Amino acid sequence: MPQARRKTPFSGKAKKQQLQSKKQNKTLLMPTSSGNTSFDVVSVNYQPNRRAQSNRYTLKFYRESDEELKMKKEEALKALEPVSERDMEIDPSNYFPPELSFPQRPPWDFNMSPAQLDAQEQKYFREYIQSLQNSKHWKDISYFELNLETWRQLWRVLEMCDILLLIVDVRYAGAMFPPSLYEYIRRVDKDMILVLNKIDLVPAPAVAAWKKYLTERYPGLKVVYFTSCPGYNLVGSGTDKAGLQVRRRKGRLRMCAEGATKLLEACKEIVEGKVDLSAWEKKIQDEGDLDFDEAEVGETIVEKPDTTYYNHEKYKNGVLTVGCVGTPNVGKSSLMNAIMGKKVVSVSRTPGHTKHFQTIFLTSQVRLCDCPGLVFPSLVPRPIQVLMGSYPIAQLREPYTTIRFIGERIDLPSLLRIQHPDNDDTWSPRDVCDGWAKQRGYLTAKAARLDTYRAANSLLRMALDGKLCLWLRPPGGIDTFKSCDELKYIKWVQAQSQSDSQTESVSDTETGTESDTEGSGESDEDEHTAIANKFAALSNE
Repeated sequence: MPQARRKTPFSGKAKKQQLQSKKQNKTLLMPTSSGNTSFDVVSVNYQPNRRAQSNRYTLKFYRESDEELKMKKEEALKALEPVSERDMEIDPSNYFPPELSFPQRPPWDFNMSPAQLDAQEQKYFREYIQSLQNSKHWKDISYFELNLETWRQLWRVLEMCDILLLIVDVRYAGAMFPPSLYEYIRRVDKDMILVLNKIDLVPAPAVAAWKKYLTERYPGLKVVYFTSCPGYNLVGSGTDKAGLQVRRRKGRLRMCAEGATKLLEACKEIVEGKVDLSAWEKKIQDEGDLDFDEAEVGETIVEKPDTTYYNHEKYKNGVLTVGCVGTPNVGKSSLMNAIMGKKVVSVSRTPGHTKHFQTIFLTSQVRLCDCPGLVFPSLVPRPIQVLMGSYPIAQLREPYTTIRFIGERIDLPSLLRIQHPDNDDTWSPRDVCDGWAKQRGYLTAKAARLDTYRAANSLLRMALDGKLCLWLRPPGGIDTFKSCDELKYIKWVQAQSQSDSQTESVSDTETGTESDTEGSGESDEDEHTAIANKFAALSNE
C-alpha cells in the first residue's frame, strides 16, 4: 500500500494563500498610462511555515530586473574610486523631495462600515502607487514598503498618539528622517521627538552636528540621545564572559535610566502639566528593580484587515500616548525595552521582525504604541538603505554595489588586513570580497572555490553592526562642532572617557585589526579607534 504523500509547507491551503497574495500584488501594480509594465514584488520576510495571517505584515519591495542585476555584477569588477571627505556629507533634502510623501489615510467617518473603509483604502493605495510610477522620480526611488497592512499600522499610531517618537540611526540620520512625516505631525497639531540612536558608533562632534542641523531645519523638533551599547559595558577582559554579562546588564540599566530621563524631560516640556507624569519619574528612580530577562511581549495577531476607527482626543482621560516609529532595524524595539525597564518587545536583527501594532502601558498615565518598521518612499541610494538595515542582507541578490559604497569611503584592504587575490595594487569590490573569503576560509561546498557572496554578506553584517564603522556627515561637516559645549554630555553618554584606554588595546576578533575604521586621517583618530574596537568583546559571545 503506497504511503500517504507528505505535505510540504507550500501545499494545500498555504500554497493557495501564497498564490492569492501574488495575484493581489500583480493587480496592485498594473501597467500605467505612461506605458510602464507591471513590476515584480518580493515579500522579503515571508514565512510559509507560520500562521498565514502573520504573513499579512511581511515587508514587500520591488525586485530589480535581471538586466539590472547583470549590469551591477559587471560593475563589481571595476576598480574602487575613493571619495573625498566632502563627498561623505549628505543633504537630506535631496533624498526627500516635497512631492514624495508617504501614503496617508484617506478621510473617513463613523457612518462607513469596515468593508467600505477597507475598499476605500485599497483603492487609495493603488492610486498612490500608480502616481509614484507616473512621477519623474520613479526610476530613482529606492526600496519602500508596498504592504498596505503595514501602512495601516502607521495610520493607527498617528491617529492615537499625542507625541510621535521617531527613532533614527545617527550614522544615517539624514536618510531616515522623512520631512513629510514631520509636516503631517505639525499639521494635525501634535508634537515630535527625535531619538538619535546608536550614538556610540560615531564621534561626538557628528552627533552634535546632526542635532544642530535637524533642529534648525525643523522648528519645534526635540532631540534625545540614546545608545544601547555604551563603552563602559566592555571595560575589562573580553574573555571573561560572566563579567561581560554583568557589565552589559549594568550598562543597560544605566542607559535605560538616562534615556528614559531625557525622554521624560522632553515630554514634560510638551505636555506642560496637563498629564501627571510623576509615576513615570518614580519608575525611573527605582532602576534597581528593572529586569531585562522578564519577557512580556505585547504582540497580537489581527485576523482581519485592520480598519479600526479611532477619533483622537489629546491627553484623553489624562493619559499621554507616545507613538514609536522608525525604519526596520533602527533599534526601536530595544529603545522601548530600555524605556520600560524590562523586555516587553521582542528584538531581532531581521528587518520586519515587529510586524504589527502593539500597545504597552508604561504607567497608568503613559502608554507606548509600537509601529512596525517602515521604509518610507525616498531617493536614498540603495547601498545606504542596505547599510541602514532596511533590507535583509541575506536576501540581497547583488551585494557588491554596497561593498563598493563602503570600500570607496573606508580603506577596507588595510582595515581587514587582506591580501589581493591576484597580487595587484588595484582593488575592486569583487577583489575585496575574494580577499576576505580567502582570509576567513569561505569556500563553496562543491567546487571549493572562494565563496565571494558569503564574504560580501559577512562584510555587510559587520558594517550593519558597527564593526566597520561608516557614518555620513550633515551638510557643512563636523569641524565646527569639535569644541561645542554639548560634547561633554555626548561623550558621557557614549562613556568614552571611561573606556577609551581599555578599548584601544583590544583587537577586533573578526577583522584582526586595531586600526582606525574610517581611515580618513581625521584628528579624532583615537576616538574612532575606540569606536571601532568596542565590539571586540561582543563578538566573542
